[in-house]
Order: sequence, then structure tokens, then C-alpha cells
Amino acid sequence: MVIEHDLPLISTIAMGLSLAFICGFIVSKFKMSPVVGYLFAGIVVGPHTPGFIASLEIAYELSEIGIVLLMFGVGLHFSFKDLMEVKNIAVTGAALRIVCTTVMGAGLAILWWGWAPGGAILYGLALSVASTVVLLRFLEQAKLQHSIDGRIAIGWLIVEDIIMVLAIVLIPVLAESEGMEKTEAVTGAVLTALGKVLLFAVVMWFAGRKILPKMLMEVNRTGSRELFTLAVLVAAIGVAFGASKFFDVSLALGAFFAGMIINSSQLNEEVASRVLPFQDAFAVLFFVSIGMLFDPIIILERPLGVIATSLIIIIFKFCVTFVIVLSFSYAVKRALSIAAGLAQIGEFSFILIGMGLTLGLLPAEGRDLVLAGAFLSIAVNPILFRLSHSLFGYIENHEVLSAFFTMRDSHSPALSDATKQVNNKHIILIGYGFLGEQVMQDVRNPRLDFIVIDTNREKIDALSRRGIEAIAGDAAEEETLLRADIGRAAAVVLAVPDPYETRRIIEAVRAVKPGVKILVSAANEDEAVYFEEHEIDLVLLGRREIGRGMVAFLNAIKV
Repeated sequence: MVIEHDLPLISTIAMGLSLAFICGFIVSKFKMSPVVGYLFAGIVVGPHTPGFIASLEIAYELSEIGIVLLMFGVGLHFSFKDLMEVKNIAVTGAALRIVCTTVMGAGLAILWWGWAPGGAILYGLALSVASTVVLLRFLEQAKLQHSIDGRIAIGWLIVEDIIMVLAIVLIPVLAESEGMEKTEAVTGAVLTALGKVLLFAVVMWFAGRKILPKMLMEVNRTGSRELFTLAVLVAAIGVAFGASKFFDVSLALGAFFAGMIINSSQLNEEVASRVLPFQDAFAVLFFVSIGMLFDPIIILERPLGVIATSLIIIIFKFCVTFVIVLSFSYAVKRALSIAAGLAQIGEFSFILIGMGLTLGLLPAEGRDLVLAGAFLSIAVNPILFRLSHSLFGYIENHEVLSAFFTMRDSHSPALSDATKQVNNKHIILIGYGFLGEQVMQDVRNPRLDFIVIDTNREKIDALSRRGIEAIAGDAAEEETLLRADIGRAAAVVLAVPDPYETRRIIEAVRAVKPGVKILVSAANEDEAVYFEEHEIDLVLLGRREIGRGMVAFLNAIKV
């Protein structure tokens, strides 16, 4: 039974988010990713199950906003320099994987199901491209968004987006063109598409750099919180819409460029904090919309087709990515991590199959198989990442395999031997915000040097230019701590505002060097008590220190 509703937007948001919350909370109790719950919530409110049916069109558009905001946030912390550092592996890897997966998918469709070549190629192409939302969620949960792994994966994703933009332009041309006109039409379409992307990049680089940061600075001077938030949303969604409307660039790519432009301003951290709540809410609606598209009956009707499609997306793409990353002399752990993050499909796949159906290239069963593959690959992705960690542990402990694979990453610079000899003792400062900067400036012990670890690439680059040893990475990762030479550290100072992150880092530090002194700042009294009970060497709580300062000032007043 379909329940009629006069407010489809509100009912879709209300029911989608409410059920996503309930289902996500339930599955998290079983130690599963909340994403599985969001997908199941989509099935419940979708057209393939009885009861309330949300508007699929509205859900899809809301999920597009989530993609835009996510890519905008990525651009805020992903500089052009980062993109250039990974350009070789990103361009080569994305192109090779798209070709390999497309050939594999097309071969399966032609040889097994007897599809026409056009539909088979489109099916393979839809399986080749990874989802922006799934990848970014994976990177955030694994705390890899600012690591080398994250930069490679995001650069890879950007190249895939550009290739898909070209594919979307070419597919109608290929469907309509014949004979000698075909080559001319294809060449013209490719040059036109590339020209539009290049023109958009030039416009954003010259005009956007002057307009967007200045606009945000002026709005910030008004002191209006809601006006600044509105300006941030206009910068993200407005630029993305303009890029799509006038330059035929994908919404995600347009938003990413907007974020990169604002990256150079002094307000990028504040802008990111304003966008984050919207990112989370609309990203959830993306997963709900995937669940709404999925018809579970396809698993019963075409089980072998669903299995074959899922194996190409999850296993074949994982293996191809793993081999490509290893071929660039990256460590096996990094190769496993990147391969796991990219072993899924999403939004561009749906655009491609939609075009295929409209143009009569793809049979209806192709749509159902791709949707089933998307649903299963997204649901399995968190499990695949955990399995990749277990696989790394197995390889590391296996004498033959560890000798065969590259266990050390030649692309991760460590401290120089000269530095290690001179700095027999140093302090590792984790988090270079207001507190971290104050600690570095005020410590006057000439026998101690600082090594900073932070996830913000811009801060690390700025510190390096000042001659301060600094490392970009997740401090809860053993590799990052070893790069900071924790074996010679006299103490570790945690100036991280997130208490959960602080606990995670403390566990990692103690696992690598149990006896090192640890200094932390607590967010509240409960946190302070927790740290004191776990024998942290020094625990500082803001309210305690402020109270002591006020008492000292009042005691010094002469009446």
C-alpha cells in the first residue's frame, strides 16, 4: 500500500533520516558499519517493499547534494601540490583499471548473456568507476583522508570522474554515429569535452581565486554566523551547479575545484567546520537512495548474474588495483588499503546505466545487475577493509610472502640519519592547532626538539618551510609514529581536540613504545578522570587551569 503524502520533500527527509538512524544504530550494535543500516533503510522506504514509499527522485537529488558537499570538503584539504604528487599513479591507475574492468565486464556480458557490444561495454564501464561517497566515508572511518593513501585514492577518483565526464559526452555520439562520420563525431566530442573541462579549470584558477576567498572574508567580517554558513553553501553548491550547467563538468568535480580554490584562504578550517554537519546528513541520504533503487528480487531471479557482477566489482577490481599500486613501488599495506577503498561502485554507474536504457543500448536486466552489484559492494566494503588488514598481518608474518612483497614504502620519507644522531631526544607533538602552537612557542628547553604530526597537509608544509620537522599522517598508525622516530622520543604531547581520537592515539603510542611519557589535554572532567585512571603522565583540563589562573589573580589583588 502506498501512503499518499502532500509534502514529498519533507516526508522523504523525515522518513529517510529516521529509518537510517534506527537501522544504523541497530547494525552498529552488532559491530557492523552503519552504512549497512542506511542501505536497509532505503529498501524499507523504497518502491520494492510495501508501506510508505518515499520519492526516489527527491532522494536522488538530495544525495547529489551530499556528493557535492563531500567533494567540496575534500577540495578544502587537497591542494594542487597534493594532486601533482600522485598524478602518475592516479592517471595511470585510473585509466588501466577502467580499461581492465570494462573489458572484463563486456566480455562476461557478450560471452555469457549474449548482449550486443554497445550494451556490454556500457555495463563494463559502469562497473569500473568507484563511488565518491563510499570512498570518502571509507577514508574518514579509517582516518586516511590526509594520508598518502588518501591522496592517492582521491587523485585516482578525480581522474575517474574526468574520464566519466568524457564517457557521458561520448556515449550518445557513439550510439547515433555510423560510418565515416563516426570518427569525426567522436574526435569532435572528445575535444569539446576536454576543452570545457580545461576552460572551467582556467576560470576557477584565475577568477575563482580572486572572488571566492574575498567573498568569504567579507562575509566573515559581518560577524553573522548564518550569513557565513550561507556563503559557504553558495560557494559549494553554486559553483558545482554552474560548472555542470555552463561547462558540462560533473557536480562533484565542480565542487572539488571550488574547495581547492578556498583551500588557499585563511578560512578553510572554519569553512570545513560549517560544511561538515551538512555533509554527514546528505551523505546518509545517498546510501538511503541506493537502498531505494535496489530490488531484492533480482537476487532470486538472477543469482549467478548478481554473483558474477559483484565478483568483478569487489574481487577483480581489488586485485587489479592492488597490482597497479604495487607496481609503483608502494608498500603492500598501502596497496591493500587503496584497493579496498576503491572496490565498489556508485553514482556515476547509475548515470551510465540510465543513459544506456534511454538510448536503448542496455537491457533492463543490466540496470538491475549493476544496482545489485552497487548495493552488495557498498555493504561489503567495510568488511573488505578489515579483511585487508588481516591479510596484511598474514603476509607480514609469512616469511616467503613478506620477502616477495614490498613491506616498506619507498615513497614515505623518514627522518634523516643526521637528524636522528643530533636529536637523541625529542618531543612528538600530535596536533598543531592553537594549543600545539602555544606549546612549541613557550617550551624553552634547549635540549629538546619537536617533531609535529598533523593530518592537515597545509600546516605540515608551512612548518617544513620554517625548518621544523613535520609529518602528515594519522598518529594512531604505527607507520606514522615510526616515521616520527618514537623510539628516541622523550615524551608525546597530544593536542588533539577530539577525545576519541586522543584515546585511539594513546593506545597506538603505548603499543609502539610502552614507557614513553604522555601529556594530554582533557575536554571535560570525565575525560580528565579517565586519563588519570589510565596513568597518563600529565592531564590538563581547561576549566581547572582557568580556575587556578583566576584564583591566583584574585589572591594578588590588593584592596
